[in-house]
Formats: sequence, structure tokens, C-alpha cells
Amino acid sequence: MCAVSSAEPVVRLTAWVRGNVQGVGFRWWTRARALELGLVGSASNLRDGRVEVNAEGPETTCRQLLVALRSGDSPGRVDAVVERWSDPRGNLVGFVER
Repeated sequence: MCAVSSAEPVVRLTAWVRGNVQGVGFRWWTRARALELGLVGSASNLRDGRVEVNAEGPETTCRQLLVALRSGDSPGRVDAVVERWSDPRGNLVGFVER
């Protein structure tokens, strides 16, 4: 028999990243980090120059992505990251750049 363990809740992280983050490979870099972590979602350029990141998965893993976004190790320059946490929508497959 398999041992039953309490599963970590799945969450949705929406992060708006401001700085020099468009046209520098930031979305590609974000996608690579998210896939390494096993998250699903997307990274999209916004008209105001920000990148919006939507990621779903275990909360601890989403927090790891958030740390990476703020790390300074990404292409370009991140000036600020604003985050919002919500319930997952569950309709995402893979992680895409938009």
C-alpha cells in the first residue's frame, strides 16, 4: 500500500515584472526556469513595457520562480516585481511565451 501524504496546495502566481525586460530574452529565460521547476503557465509582454508571468503549481515551487524573477540573474534589468496569489484555473498546459 502507498503511504498517503498531504499534498501541497496548488496555486496561481501572477507577477508583473517592470524594468528593461522586453526584447532581451526575459520571457525565454522565465519559461526555462518555470519548466525546470515543473510549472505551467505563460510569460507575456504588456504594452506598457512590463512582462506578465502567470504560473500554476505547488506554492513552494511558485515561490521559487518568484525568487528567480527577483534574483538579478535574468536577462535585462528587473526594477520591481508585483505579485498576486490566487486559486489555480487548471486550464494550462506547458509554459509558453506570448
